[in-house]
Amino acid sequence: MENNHQQSVAVGQQPDKSVAIIAYLTLIGLIAAFVMNNEKRQRFAAYHIRQSLGIMLTGLALGMINIIPILGWIVCIIGVIFLFVCWVIGLIAALNGQEKAVPAVGKYFQEWFKSV
Repeated sequence: MENNHQQSVAVGQQPDKSVAIIAYLTLIGLIAAFVMNNEKRQRFAAYHIRQSLGIMLTGLALGMINIIPILGWIVCIIGVIFLFVCWVIGLIAALNGQEKAVPAVGKYFQEWFKSV
């Protein structure tokens, strides 16, 4: 029963969603979104860049855990499924113009990467 941070942007204040959407499209997309957002800082884009960065780094950590036989494989499979769900939720939120944190870890991503 976690209270996820979710905020819809008013229609008249619709942000440029393209940078936020690009952030979820592979590592290259994340880097491109980061560079694009540095030129003209957008709060909405930065929010989704932090979410995507957290998903990518968690995936990297799962890859390292995958080295451990049996238990690591099980954790990795469950983690990858969870990350895929988080990625889809984040992408849909960016498409809809919402600042919606990914389940369970999204608020931590915002805290840890607040300098991004």
